[in-house]
Amino acid sequence: MKSVYNFIIQPTKSRYNNTKKIGDKEIIVNTDIFQHQFVSREAKVVSVPTLFKTDINVGDTIIVHHNVFRRYTDIRGIERDSKAYYKDNLYFVFIDQIFAYKRNNKWIPLDDYCFVKPIKPYDMFDTNKEQALMGIIKHTNKNLPEVGSLVGFTPNSEYEFIIDNERLYRVRTKDITIKYEYQGNEEEYNPSWL
Repeated sequence: MKSVYNFIIQPTKSRYNNTKKIGDKEIIVNTDIFQHQFVSREAKVVSVPTLFKTDINVGDTIIVHHNVFRRYTDIRGIERDSKAYYKDNLYFVFIDQIFAYKRNNKWIPLDDYCFVKPIKPYDMFDTNKEQALMGIIKHTNKNLPEVGSLVGFTPNSEYEFIIDNERLYRVRTKDITIKYEYQGNEEEYNPSWL
């Protein structure tokens, strides 16, 4: 089965990531289909488009937009699948709905995206849990500084993802504004709920 313009994918585990394993028990942390934070964003590529070449291959793991697997309730109150749904747990996605792919256990962002890890605030009396508009590059593209660089980004340009149990922000290249020098006291912020 092939598509001309779309990738055909399936979720790696399930459509939603709404369970947490604590000890030998599994707890459901959310039962609402509307919360995008609990929609799975990791998928396996089943087929690639025939119209154009891409670095993504069949079998690769990819990170997709949260609306791909998300269900919704229509105006009549009937629960529906997203427009991306095809059949039998298979979905169509365009290239612009894919943000990164995994190759040799390394995430490679597509186009002009990168993934930035938030850091704890410098001021010990700061009530915020993370330093605003700053982070450490975890996954980069060819147009940005190397992995591990401390960078700043523009307000409202970050979008939260959980990748390999790490909370990261997806940021576009154009929104990275500065590369800072390490002070030596930067500490990554990874919430305990992950």
